[in-house]
Amino acid sequence: MNDSYKHKGQRKKLVEGLRKKGITHEGTLEAMEKVPRHYFMESGFEQFAYKDQAFPISKGQTISQPYTVAYQTQLLDPHKHEKILEIGTGSGYQTAILLEMGAKVYSVERYRDLYLRAKSLLNEMGYQPYLFYGDGYKGQPIYAPYDKILVTAGASEIPDELIDQLKEGGLLVIPVGDSMGQQMMVIRKTSEGTLEKNSRGSFIFVPLIPGKDSNQQNDAS
Repeated sequence: MNDSYKHKGQRKKLVEGLRKKGITHEGTLEAMEKVPRHYFMESGFEQFAYKDQAFPISKGQTISQPYTVAYQTQLLDPHKHEKILEIGTGSGYQTAILLEMGAKVYSVERYRDLYLRAKSLLNEMGYQPYLFYGDGYKGQPIYAPYDKILVTAGASEIPDELIDQLKEGGLLVIPVGDSMGQQMMVIRKTSEGTLEKNSRGSFIFVPLIPGKDSNQQNDAS
């Protein structure tokens, strides 16, 4: 893996562009300047890695637009040592951003090929997430409750299982809607167990589709 001075300069320029678009969360910006996005791209798109655009990966999925990654991360406001459940590992790029910020990340991916590739790449980069091959709608109850949950695909509704796995006072960031578009929802679970919901703009994500029932833990610790 090669992370050249050119790549680092492109990341710096990308981060400057994100600032101009309204991203103010310093931890998010610092992580995005450190994580080499080109490692997560298909070879045919690597030269475009630092454009603020989404690009295809395998299985009809995408690596999200950097602005979208930054916006969701800013809403989630990750802190060091927090337990964060990510639904939709995909390329592993968002996972790497959360790990770079010091979070303890548990991530579920429904496509086995993507799960295996992300596991290999993230470990090669020196990260130690807990990755699972399974159904994102069901979350990962074994390690619940989580401080925060981030969903990186468009859900038709808010899964009850994810609410159940969120700790009291915890935060869920999830795009909710149909194939025409979703509303980015920020949901806080109060100490009384009720939900405070806020909509934070319109987005278009690939759909969150129920996947496999079995989850497989990697060898991270």
